[in-house]
Amino acid sequence: MRSSVPRRLAGLLALARIAIGGAALAAPTRMVRPWIGAGAESPDARLLARTMGGRDLALGLGALRALAVSDAEARPWVALAGMADTVDAAVTIMAFRRLPRTARWGILATTVGAAVASFRLAVALDPDEPVGSAGPSAADRAA
Repeated sequence: MRSSVPRRLAGLLALARIAIGGAALAAPTRMVRPWIGAGAESPDARLLARTMGGRDLALGLGALRALAVSDAEARPWVALAGMADTVDAAVTIMAFRRLPRTARWGILATTVGAAVASFRLAVALDPDEPVGSAGPSAADRAA
């Protein structure tokens, strides 16, 4: 395995995604208010916030599970999370003028930043690492 820094950062990003997903499931209005403003109170907005929360929770858990196996296993999960963030950034740009003025730049920076970080980390993870080599071997653990 090359550097463990990309692995650690990918793990932190996955944990952040799990936290955001869980928060969106538990408190959907609070999570989407900065993004859409007063419309966050509607049942439709809460429904969509929870579906996005479920998506982020699944992507984060998938990335963590894959990181426990190998870098090669984690690369697609990390890249797919970046793709989800890219879509979030694109739809934010499409609706930019209608978004709350106080938060729209922050939301855009967050979505673009998460997408860039995910794609860069996916590339930095070692594609040649054998499956199962992420942690110590059974012999190493027994010693």
